[in-house]
Amino acid sequence: MAGALGLAAAGACGKFARAQADDLPDAAEVMTKMMPQAAPALVFSNAGGRRLTLADYAGHALVVNLWATWCGPCADELPSFAALAPKLRPSGGLVLPISIDQNGADTVRPFFASNGIHTLPVLLDPTGANMQVLNTNGVPVTIVVNAAGQMVARIDGAANWDTAGVVAYIRGLAGTPRDATGFIPV
Repeated sequence: MAGALGLAAAGACGKFARAQADDLPDAAEVMTKMMPQAAPALVFSNAGGRRLTLADYAGHALVVNLWATWCGPCADELPSFAALAPKLRPSGGLVLPISIDQNGADTVRPFFASNGIHTLPVLLDPTGANMQVLNTNGVPVTIVVNAAGQMVARIDGAANWDTAGVVAYIRGLAGTPRDATGFIPV
């Protein structure tokens, strides 16, 4: 099944031309905002193999991205997520990039290193199961979840997430981190 998902996702990715983050549309302008609804039941792991769900991040506004190292548009938008993450963290907002690469952390870690990405956690879904949960056959796909755990926006395709409009929107959704120690599972 993972192979089929990878091929479908690769086909969808292949339709897009490579772009620089500055050439991508402003995520704040192209995201589909929706009435708050229960966040999808995504299941993924960190680089150490710890099983996680979005419930582990309760109380935080989340920008959740499904992506892959072999997807050009994913690679194009990833630096904007890396730039966005430290801007959101003080207000309780988090960026969760979930890789669907079949080789997991062994693929993602060197990709992050070679692209100078140090502000994002290594999160993994090597089976691509979350693509079905999000009802998509291609990556990138990004959802926004408010601090109450409700999905409030979505983008299918690449966008520039490091914009003033995105920062203001996500900060407006953020709540207080769930404990005073600032514990965030990664």
